[in-house]
Amino acid sequence: MNKKYLVLILLGFSSYVFTTCLGNKHADSKHNDLARVESETKVMKKPNMIFYLADDQDVYDYGCYGNEKVNTSAVDRLAKEGMLFTSAFTAQAICAPSRSQLFTGNYPLKNGCFANHTATRPDIKSVTTQMKNLGYEVVLAGKSHVKPESVYQWDREWEPVPKKDVPREYIPLDSIEGYFKTTKKPFCMFITSKYPHGKYFDVENPNANDIKFYPFNEHKKKDKAFVKSKAGYYRSIEEDNTQLEGVLKLVDNYLNDNTLFVYSADHGVSGKFTVKDIGLKVPFVVRWPKVIKSGTTSNQLIHYTDVLPTFMNIAGGNPIEDMDGNSFLPLLKGQDVQVNQYVYGVRTNQNILNSEVFPSRMIRNQRYKYIRNFNSLEVVEQNLTGKPNVDYFIKRGAKAHKKEPLEELYDLQNDPFEQHNLTQNPELQSVKEKLKQDLFSWMKSQGDFLDGNIGNMPIITPKGKKGFKLDQDTPRRKIPDSIKSTLKKGDYIVIEHW
Repeated sequence: MNKKYLVLILLGFSSYVFTTCLGNKHADSKHNDLARVESETKVMKKPNMIFYLADDQDVYDYGCYGNEKVNTSAVDRLAKEGMLFTSAFTAQAICAPSRSQLFTGNYPLKNGCFANHTATRPDIKSVTTQMKNLGYEVVLAGKSHVKPESVYQWDREWEPVPKKDVPREYIPLDSIEGYFKTTKKPFCMFITSKYPHGKYFDVENPNANDIKFYPFNEHKKKDKAFVKSKAGYYRSIEEDNTQLEGVLKLVDNYLNDNTLFVYSADHGVSGKFTVKDIGLKVPFVVRWPKVIKSGTTSNQLIHYTDVLPTFMNIAGGNPIEDMDGNSFLPLLKGQDVQVNQYVYGVRTNQNILNSEVFPSRMIRNQRYKYIRNFNSLEVVEQNLTGKPNVDYFIKRGAKAHKKEPLEELYDLQNDPFEQHNLTQNPELQSVKEKLKQDLFSWMKSQGDFLDGNIGNMPIITPKGKKGFKLDQDTPRRKIPDSIKSTLKKGDYIVIEHW
């Protein structure tokens, strides 16, 4: 064959191969682009959701909530980039009941976990079931404090990890990073810190001038032990800020803008075990780029029971009919609409280290708050049963809380720290009666073991030897030998699922 023709044939073939390959390359590129758009569209429909929960931190101890003396720069950053809520609440100022609301969408009385260290009802469908049904992996990274496992079936669960030279274990940052790097499905992750809960850091030579005081604790400015404890608490807040900074760095490095990030703390430490706002009011900040306008504030009443319905709503589902909470997704999208007329509070002082018979319930709207303390000294004689062993503990509970009256009413607009009880104010009697009746109605709907009748004062306990029994010593209180082990089966209401 003529060399000239051979060269022409080879050149033509090479051109064909090159053109074909180029065409395939463009086709592949187009295909990949379509796949990416399709993938991104799916991601937009199913945003990742992260809820960071601190432990035992007052809403008043954040820069973005007005405390300039504490380092919460990571939370402050979230507030600048997202929405800060000024009226967010939990129903119970203690660990397990507070978390149970986040995970079930129901108040403690309905979900069954209304005392610390107790279990949720076994028939409850929690966040692990609800969000899995909507196509999500559900992950717990850190402290749990909820049970039973049959209700909380996490796709992945990582325990807190030991760390040197700090008083508490750390969140599992390495596991979180590994997950962010490799996950393919949309996920709902709860990152649950053990900070700033005590044990606190030991701060040498603390100065009261470095602490911000409020009407509920300003009388302790010269209390050296209090100032030292508060300084350690502030230092522990700073440590949690470091953890949160680490998490946000991972989010920025590995996740896209369609990631909803919520920050909160399970309840206040200053009002722990109470139904005062210093216990039940919580920090709540949400960032969701391209959805939430940065630097915004919402004054609407929201509640921990609203979190799961909101997450389900965002994921494309609907809350179940019997769920207490309501979705606040409209607020995140910039619509200033009412989510709740009221929020409620529960106090169960039994089955804790300082166990006493002194239950309380609370109802609150944007302005007024009504508290009922069912075993106050005013009514304790009417609560007695005629059984000496039972009545000993009913009297003991009333005396332990002798400064707390049967009824409390506060005008939160003019008295945000609840310093002035207005129950005797003649101009507010109709307000009080309306709140009281609405509270009793809510209690009935929750299946409460209490009601509006004076003289109904049950003693409750887990079955068997579980929990902290009233007639047994605990590390924090002693019972006279003559009354130990005197409470029998018929003296208690036994909460079977605890």
